[in-house]
Amino acid sequence: MDSVRLKNYRCFRDEQSAKLAPLTLLVGDNSTGKTSFLAMIRALWDVFDSRTPNFKEEPYDLGSYDEIAHHRGGRGGRADGFEAGFSVRFGWGPKDEEIAFDVRFNRAGSAPVPVRTLTISEDAWIEDTFAPGESRKVRIGTDRGVWENEIPLELDDTYIEDERSTLLRRLPVRYYLRGRFDFDAIEDSPALMREDIDKAKNLAQARLLAFSRRPFASAPVRSKPRRTYDPARVIADPEGDYIPMYLADAYFRDKKAWARLKDGLERFGRDAGLFDEISVKALGRRGGDPFQVQVRKFGGGLKGPWRNLADMGYGVSQALPLMTELLREGADDGLFLLQQPEVHLHPSAQAALGSLFCRTAGRNRQLIVETHSDHLIDRVRMDVRDGVSDLKPSDVSILYFQRDALDVKIHSLGIDGEGNILNAPNDYRHFFMEETKRSLWGM
Repeated sequence: MDSVRLKNYRCFRDEQSAKLAPLTLLVGDNSTGKTSFLAMIRALWDVFDSRTPNFKEEPYDLGSYDEIAHHRGGRGGRADGFEAGFSVRFGWGPKDEEIAFDVRFNRAGSAPVPVRTLTISEDAWIEDTFAPGESRKVRIGTDRGVWENEIPLELDDTYIEDERSTLLRRLPVRYYLRGRFDFDAIEDSPALMREDIDKAKNLAQARLLAFSRRPFASAPVRSKPRRTYDPARVIADPEGDYIPMYLADAYFRDKKAWARLKDGLERFGRDAGLFDEISVKALGRRGGDPFQVQVRKFGGGLKGPWRNLADMGYGVSQALPLMTELLREGADDGLFLLQQPEVHLHPSAQAALGSLFCRTAGRNRQLIVETHSDHLIDRVRMDVRDGVSDLKPSDVSILYFQRDALDVKIHSLGIDGEGNILNAPNDYRHFFMEETKRSLWGM
């Protein structure tokens, strides 16, 4: 995603746009909407992929419609709907193409549901409007005109999987790709031609191919380490409970994948001062027997004893899920939504996380990180300045969430070739500057 747009959503009243990059850092005071911003990114991805968004799915539980739609206070009341959207650029054909996607959410009972989507490319646009129990209206447009089609309710019903999915399926996309273009011309448009159909079909197909897999979303507090684990199916979760099983599966079943993952984990462990070596210890001879995750540190040319993950404090266990998810086999693309990755880490380890993000972020792997760590941010600035990784200044965006009475404004900041922060408002880092002045001059 290249940008995200919001209006009347949670603490964001006025319409505003935030710039995203391969590495985007979300900064600002507590309760300024950073987690809500991450939740909306996943919800938008779901709608774009024709899934039904769930604003109560972990690790984001935003509540019901009344907690999500912006409340204007006083006589302003609660907004009767909220809007969001994003722009994405991807390789399609001989050149990069850009798609803009916008969604309107309204109330359905106590939940917010999408009632309108609009997908726009350079050559065409598709608008899909739907409501429970009614026929579905689809409009397509090109530079030649606008055409409309109502999809019969009984046809729409054939794609329903459950009650909440009545508003969303892949119906419009599949509808177009199967050649169902019985559209009527409106707004004095000419008859629909093959060139118009082809443009709409290209846009519909682009929606299917724009993203690879659903965003990975981490919780701010990860799983508590256990002394011994029983083998189980690897199923990803926000807290990282699956990570020991993933490590054991790689260790016992795929030595090449384990060697690559082990190398990446140990590099970060050394940089962060957390550990120098990691391993999995089987407690039996059969594949179903329990196992342990162990690490050890080196010192003075000596290798220390292996220690159980449960004996290493929370720093290692809190960082391990994020490290593994970024470094594991098949994680070289996708969208990662990370909440406070620095939790329980020493400042030097927080800085090492910044270096890890610089090494792993790229055009095909986008990291959006909510953080309160100046050490992490400063390491990103310095690594980009010093050319430590392939990340360029234009590949980093810093979004500053500034409280304004009952609302929040998002400022899109950048960094230059010297690592300086660009476009910062006057109160950015105000607290830290005041603390420094007090420390130096007692003011």
